[in-house]
Amino acid sequence: MISGAETFIPMKFVQRGEELLTRTQAPAFDTKLLEGLARAFYWRHLMDTSVVTSGSEIARREGLHFSVVNELLRMTLLAPDIIDQFLVGRQPRRLTLMWFQRNRLPVDWPAQRAILAELE
Repeated sequence: MISGAETFIPMKFVQRGEELLTRTQAPAFDTKLLEGLARAFYWRHLMDTSVVTSGSEIARREGLHFSVVNELLRMTLLAPDIIDQFLVGRQPRRLTLMWFQRNRLPVDWPAQRAILAELE
């Protein structure tokens, strides 16, 4: 053992009958989802600082269809705790960037949490 070195292993203990089981839960980072989230917040920043006037202008500049930009911009309306889940790799496995492109998420944060709970 190297002196002073530490290793953190996220674990969850599960009771099954009389025995106590340990289940390791390593974070599962979805890089496409994180890239989409980063782009959405960057584009929102461009709009908020008046560098661009609309999602359509971003789409023209990026060579994307305007609907792709608008779908990703909706991610900036996510509840902060949901975004935190993404950043630590704890989002539901079925919640992908493609899911956001195919499904509308409500603006209401409790409703967002309920939808994510169904995807668990």
